[in-house]
Amino acid sequence: MTRTAARSGRACFQYGLDAPGPLVASGVAGIVAIAVGFTAVRRALWPGVVLVAYAGGHLWGSTIGKVRAARRLLGAIPWRGDEVVLDVGCGHGLFLVETARHLTTGTAVGIDVWSQKDQWRNSPAAAIENVRRARVIGRAHVHDADARHLPFPDATFDVVVSSLVIHNIPGRDDRARALQEIVRVLKPNGHVLIVDLAHTAHYAQQLRAAGLADVRRSMPMPQFFLTARAVTAICREAPRTRPQL
Repeated sequence: MTRTAARSGRACFQYGLDAPGPLVASGVAGIVAIAVGFTAVRRALWPGVVLVAYAGGHLWGSTIGKVRAARRLLGAIPWRGDEVVLDVGCGHGLFLVETARHLTTGTAVGIDVWSQKDQWRNSPAAAIENVRRARVIGRAHVHDADARHLPFPDATFDVVVSSLVIHNIPGRDDRARALQEIVRVLKPNGHVLIVDLAHTAHYAQQLRAAGLADVRRSMPMPQFFLTARAVTAICREAPRTRPQL
């Protein structure tokens, strides 16, 4: 492989390949089904085409679509530049880097447990490398931490973001705990942005119950995945209840 090709490959997957297992499984199954459809069983052809199309869309979302969508969603936040931001489950650092681009004197903090199942080659080193490439060193930092037990005092952050993370937490109670922690560390007048593949109606419901205002749930965003939606909210005052899923 040439040095140019190697650079190109790294750039394509700069922010990680999301859910690599389903991508590989659908792609391989689709190719096999198409081959069977052409050689033996004709009715296998169209299911194979559908699977390959899904794999292609999945790949596009993990390389191009999610970057475009992240920039659009974060651009809607009224940034001052001095915010303290938390990225819950930062992975390779897409939201961490893009929030840091909006900051001048502020700081973005990314936390993760670095699951390899949910994002290919996920590691602190990958996130730090993307911070370096984006030239936001000094405005973005990475820590090991679990979303269910955030190691920060109450009302620490002006903005809390999370992308394609909370649905991976097993069990309703543990997902509830992660949402509780997001609300707990948010400052009054702080903003929340959660992008996820499932449970977003529950997130919106429970953020309202916690006293957050302007809670909105977007239409599906195929730039991420077909079922992805964004939930946004503003903490106008100290939360009055702890959300339960």
